[in-house]
This record gives sequence, C-alpha cells and structure tokens, in this order.
Amino acid sequence: MSANVDYNEKHEYDEGNEYQVDKQVEIDRIQENENNEFGEVKRGLKSRHLQMIAIGGTIGTGIFLSSGGSVAGAGPLGALISYTIVGIMVFFIVTSLGEMAAYLPLPGAFTTFGARFVDPALGFGLGIGYAFQWTITVTIEVVAAGVILQYWWPNMQMWIPALIFIFVLVAITLIGVKAFGELEYWFSMIKVLTCIIFIIVGILVDAGAVGGDTIGGRNWHIAGAPVAGDTLRDKVVNVFSTCVWAFFSFGGTELVGVTAGESSNPRKAVPKAIKHTFWRIMLFYILSIMVIGLVIPYTDERLFAATSGSLNEAVPVAPFTLVFQLGNIRYADHIVNAVLLTAVLSAGQSSFYASTRTLMAMGREGKMPAIFGRVNSRGVPLVALLVVTLFACIGFVANVVGSGVVFEWLVNLTGMSALLTWMSIAIIHLRFRAAFKAQNRNLADLPYVAPFFPYSCYIAILLCLIIFVMQAYQVATADPFSVVNVFATFIGAPVFFLSIIGWKLYHKTRFVPLLEVDLDTGRPSLIVSQNTIEKPKNPWYKRILNIVA
Repeated sequence: MSANVDYNEKHEYDEGNEYQVDKQVEIDRIQENENNEFGEVKRGLKSRHLQMIAIGGTIGTGIFLSSGGSVAGAGPLGALISYTIVGIMVFFIVTSLGEMAAYLPLPGAFTTFGARFVDPALGFGLGIGYAFQWTITVTIEVVAAGVILQYWWPNMQMWIPALIFIFVLVAITLIGVKAFGELEYWFSMIKVLTCIIFIIVGILVDAGAVGGDTIGGRNWHIAGAPVAGDTLRDKVVNVFSTCVWAFFSFGGTELVGVTAGESSNPRKAVPKAIKHTFWRIMLFYILSIMVIGLVIPYTDERLFAATSGSLNEAVPVAPFTLVFQLGNIRYADHIVNAVLLTAVLSAGQSSFYASTRTLMAMGREGKMPAIFGRVNSRGVPLVALLVVTLFACIGFVANVVGSGVVFEWLVNLTGMSALLTWMSIAIIHLRFRAAFKAQNRNLADLPYVAPFFPYSCYIAILLCLIIFVMQAYQVATADPFSVVNVFATFIGAPVFFLSIIGWKLYHKTRFVPLLEVDLDTGRPSLIVSQNTIEKPKNPWYKRILNIVA
C-alpha cells in the first residue's frame, strides 16, 4: 500500500472538480522508495476526525479562562473586536495551509513546504521551532492536568498524576493515529457541546429567563465600556494588546495541515474541514465573548483573577463558571473543571502528535538523523516519540523541582515560535502560488483554492507583525521595566532566525528558484478521462446548509 491516497478505480466524482476519476496512477517512485526505507505512514484519519480536530483544536483553556481577561482588559466590545481581528488572521492562515496540504498531503506540512518552496534553511528553522513548541506544550499540559486533579484532591502530590498522564499519552501515541483521531473527536465534541450549552445559558441569563433579573445591555453602559480606556489611544492599545491573548486562544489551528499527512482521503477531507469548520469556530468564540461581556461586568475583578491566578485557583472564577452559577446550575465549578481536564488531555495528545510527526518529517528530509524518520508497523515514529517523552519529563522536573524560571523562558519561546510559524505559512503560500504560476500549472488542479489570495496572505502577515509590535509595546511600557522580561518574551525570535542562518551557512543552501520548486513528490496523482461529465449541483437549500453547517 502506498503513502498516496487510495481512490476507487471505478467511476467516482472528485469533489471540487467537474471531472470523473477513472483510476489511481502508479505510485510516485520517490515516495515509494522513501516508504521502503523508513516504513509506511498510516492514513487512518477520517473526514469526521479532521473536521473535529479543526473545530476542537482551537477550543482549549484559552476560551475557558483567558477570555475573561480579554473582556476585562478591552471591555466587551473591545474583546469582540480583538477576537474578530485574530479570527480573520486565523481564517487566512488556515485557508493558505489548507490549499497546500490538500494538494500535497505530507506529514511535515508547512515545515516541508518551507523547505521546498522557499529555502531548506526555512524548513529546518520551522521544524526545530515547531517540534520544540509542542514538546514544551506537553510539559505545560501535564503540569496543568496535575493541578486540575489537585482541585478535587488537594493533598495529592502533583508528580503522581503528571507521570500517569505522560504514560497515558505515550500509550495513546503508540496505539497509532486512529486512536489519536478517535479520542480527539470525542474530546473536541465535549468542548463544542460545553460552548453551545454555555452560550444558551448565557443568553437565558441575560434575558432574565433563568437566574434572576434581566441584564440586557446594562453591562455595556458602565463607565468605560464598551471599549476600555480613557483616551482613543488607550482604547486602541487595549484592543490590540488583547489580540495577543486572543492569538494564544486560537493556537493549534494549523494542526489540521499536519494531520493531512495521515488522512485517508486528504483531497476531500482537508477542504471540507477548512470550509465547514471555520465559521463554527468563529461562532463559538464570538458568541462566547459576547455572552461574557453581556452577563458579567467588565469591571468584575474575578475576570482578571481567572487569567492571573494559578489554574486551580482560576476554576471557581472562570467566566464559564460564573455564567453557569448565575444560571443556578449546581456544581458549576466541577463541571468546568472536568471540561478543562478534557481540554488538557486533548492538547496533550495533540502535542505528542505534532512534535513526533514534525521530527519524523525532518528525519525523512535529512534535517534530523534518519532514525527519526523511521516508523513501526503502526506508523508511529518510535525514536521521535522517545525524544519528545524525555524532553517532556525533563521539562516537568525543571518546573516542579526547580525554580520555574527556566521553564517560564521555555514557555515564552513557544509563544514566539507559534507567531513566527503562522507568519511563515502566509509567506510560504505566496511562494507556492508563485511557483505554480511560473510552472504554468492550472489552478483547477488544486483540490481547494484559498479565497482572497494574495490579499489574504498580506493581511495575515500584517496582523502577525501588529501582534509582535504590541507584545513589544507591552513589555517596554511595563512598570517596572525589566530587561529580563524583554529577553524572556522575545527569546524565540533569535532562536528561530539563528537556526535558519546556521543551517544556511553550514549547508550552503540557496533560495529555491520558482522553476525548480517540487510540486509533485507526494502528490496523489490521478488520471482524468477525456470524457468529462459535469457533477450535478446540489439544490440551493443544500448549498446554504453546507455553508452554515
């Protein structure tokens, strides 16, 4: 069995094109040789898995906890504006990645694309940063899991549940990609249902149907609302400063591109996941932020407490908890705590998946020792998994046993890595399209075409730069000013660029000419018959349902 997509040889319509597929062509020889050397990657992720990963991948502790801090910092309308701005950026980043991943469904995703379409040094820098980012995230989530359980059992030593969670996450990874996909599907379903229930309860509380008096728009008329700040300058600064929090809340959206490499039918599943899930994500975030702003006064100190306190202290005052309590829902803190636990488990296994698959792709491309690229019979890169697990354990020990200062720097490094990754995806997409045009390729060959190109990429890059500048402004204007905090916040940038420069100087790589960009290796190639038959269009009402659902 090849690493390419297994299409039916009988007549089957290819979604997104008005052509009839006759059969699958011969496997690409380069790809087959790679499988013989490293072992076969299993394409076990179904369309429903990718859709829920695309939806649930962004719903995490950010929306459950830091959303309250967003409303407190920028006001109810300011928070809405901030999340809308970042949501637009996320939309453009995901559509750019989706276009490339549907055309070339490779396990390395954008790290591979960076090397192919721009410069091998960029692929190395992205791979190192992305693998490290998710490896440290494993540690963060493991520590968070221990803290969450301490809420119920305060006398429990944190290292006990943390090590148990590491063992569980490693076991899930060893089972294979199907286990990851199925668990992520149900974890995401729990988070989605929680958001829907929260929105419904919040609307009922605001309307006075449950919990007490009608609130309506009263909280939007408090002094300083709807956008917090004394002057226009302060209001603008607060909105864009809150974009930094919103950015971290949306983190992990790019994972749908990485999972394309192990999707059973990426040509159909990836475009469907991209097109059908973004609006749902925006719906959850925008409505959740709106409910918080309507129901809870932005001056409520508990909104700040949910962001600034430790996780176990934050649970009782999390925005979701407050709204549930106003709706007279018993055991609201326990409900939110349980949902937080599923969010942590979901993020933990996503972290293992992303970091191991990135290292695997780098091993296959020669950017890491070849042993990292080898997989077992279940398609699991064992050496990459071992390295990630060891680093996660070291990070856990450094955080729990040590002072936590080094660990805090590592966390800041991952945040900057995520921002640079998103900006790089937009740049890579521009090069991908430029190569496509230079080689006289037809856009009809793309299973999915990103809307608003190239302006989408320009806007995404601009918004990433604005967030970067606002981070710098926050650190520079902090009282008291700290040089250490400046280095801690931006340490990820020099690591990223030094990795690129070091690889480029050592290997003497060059900027890949457009005519030499590889647009074929790993592509699921299809022979299309000359007798084209137009695919019947769905009725108008079904097309509307496909857009909104």
